[in-house]
Amino acid sequence: MRAVRPEGFEEVHRAQLARFPAAEPGWQPVHTVYVPADRFSAGTVAEWGEQALSLVKAHLAGPYEVGEVFGADEGLAAAVHERVLRKLSAEPIEDLRIDFEDGYGVRPDSEEDGHVARAAEAVAALHAAGALPRRWGPRVKSFADGDPERAVRTLEGFVAGVVERAGELPGGFTVTFPKVLMEAYLGQFVGVLERLEAALGVPRLRFEMQVEAPQTLAFLRGELPEALGGRLAAAHFGVFDYTAAIGLPPHEQRLDHPACDHARHVMQTAFAGTGVELSDGSLAAAPASESVRDVHALWRRHAELVRHSLAHGFYQGWDMHPAHLVSRFATVYAFHLARYGAYRERVRAWEERRAAEGGIMDEPATIRTLAAALRRADAALP
Repeated sequence: MRAVRPEGFEEVHRAQLARFPAAEPGWQPVHTVYVPADRFSAGTVAEWGEQALSLVKAHLAGPYEVGEVFGADEGLAAAVHERVLRKLSAEPIEDLRIDFEDGYGVRPDSEEDGHVARAAEAVAALHAAGALPRRWGPRVKSFADGDPERAVRTLEGFVAGVVERAGELPGGFTVTFPKVLMEAYLGQFVGVLERLEAALGVPRLRFEMQVEAPQTLAFLRGELPEALGGRLAAAHFGVFDYTAAIGLPPHEQRLDHPACDHARHVMQTAFAGTGVELSDGSLAAAPASESVRDVHALWRRHAELVRHSLAHGFYQGWDMHPAHLVSRFATVYAFHLARYGAYRERVRAWEERRAAEGGIMDEPATIRTLAAALRRADAALP
């Protein structure tokens, strides 16, 4: 009997490929650094790197301290220490967000307009100097606040200002759209981006949405990126707004709370296979002082949260203070280096049709995950 394709199969399969492209993961920043717009300047990136390096030199003298503070294996501590120093010297910030929302607050229009112009000038200066991070852009205010005009005005003024001063919109641009409480806001924001492209003649604009409320989880689903014309680049979890929205007490508003794990897993389920990147939130704390005890305490707590995110498959998070750069890079590098050799051996064993060390016989899905982990490590490690 001749096999016959089910009626309508081609249409359904095309829809599957469009909705779930299943592309191999490319480079993704390990963090997004948020800087309030009124504190941002052309010197911000260098200043953050210098402050982080100063903390390393003062409180992380060598491999012993890396092992003691971050729990890195003795055999990895030297490599982690060297890589952190190299990274902070060459590229302290991978993804920069100039914040016009919570970190900035509500201000008179004239004041925000002035900071928009200053931020655009600073971005153009960084671009001219070859110092603009690989990803960059603003976070505008939320439509949920009832004043979409302010968000649109900031975005339009910022992009137009950068194009005017730099002569182009540099690569790596993205805009963060916060507190998406209604699904319709996403389509409205896409319309703003389309009009901005037409007005300025800039390349196709993409954006990140923030998941900061339980209401948002209700409309996350795999077809959302396709419905938004492929403009949704990432979804970022907002820990403090989310934990407040579900009524957690203040001392439980933390990234490793089980309620946050639930939200992250909903995000993973919704966007699996779509190509939408996922990012975790932040630690809202800085060292209590410049003493060794306080700096190490901050690094240990931040490292715990970064490890928690990594274990849950979130490879990016927010950093809010130069001290976070140290613990972010040290923890990420230790995570990837600790398993790199074992993962590579298992992939090689599969390719050679033999059991890996320890008698492990991997499934094809596991091999795909191992290969993806190696690619992610190669992209993350300096």
